[in-house]
Amino acid sequence: MSTLPSEALIVTLYRRVVRVLHFVEDGALVSALITMLLIALLQILLRNVFDTGLFWAESFLRILVLWVAMLGAMTATRLDNHISIDALLRVVPDKAKRIITSGVRLIAAAICGAAAWYCLEFVGYEFEDETVAFTFGSLTDGVSVHNWVCQSILPFGFLIIALRLAIGAIFTPPAAATASDVPAVDGDAPALGSDGERS
Repeated sequence: MSTLPSEALIVTLYRRVVRVLHFVEDGALVSALITMLLIALLQILLRNVFDTGLFWAESFLRILVLWVAMLGAMTATRLDNHISIDALLRVVPDKAKRIITSGVRLIAAAICGAAAWYCLEFVGYEFEDETVAFTFGSLTDGVSVHNWVCQSILPFGFLIIALRLAIGAIFTPPAAATASDVPAVDGDAPALGSDGERS
């Protein structure tokens, strides 16, 4: 007769899976950023020294900027480092801080969820149109990359941000709480102490 795994084992497996997902997310962000810098430098070198260039580089760089922005926003939300206006939280009681912070995060989650939905529709239209964003190699024999592939980061990124904000609204007290009171969002994000520094 099979037995259910213990709660400790489930928590351990969950944390390992989350760490792997975070590693993949961070790796994708770093890879996109490094690739963007290298191609930009290569394009400058080719134009100024050899009077030539990669005709697909500018389109590819624009797509990489989009991916870096979305991956960066996902990471910032995971680490609770996104831009926020906390002037009101400095003058209200702790109980009100929890309510206001949770409410703001739920509103932001709803907005990002709506953005994810409409971005998914937009990507669907691009998939039906089959428009090409850029082509590696020659225009006739090269590898074409469609717009919907490049823009797929939009619904995915907004969905992840919405989920993280919703989880933070339900489980995470505001940063003004003590570090021991603040559980990590998504498993291993460091908590914020009352002085705003990470513990």
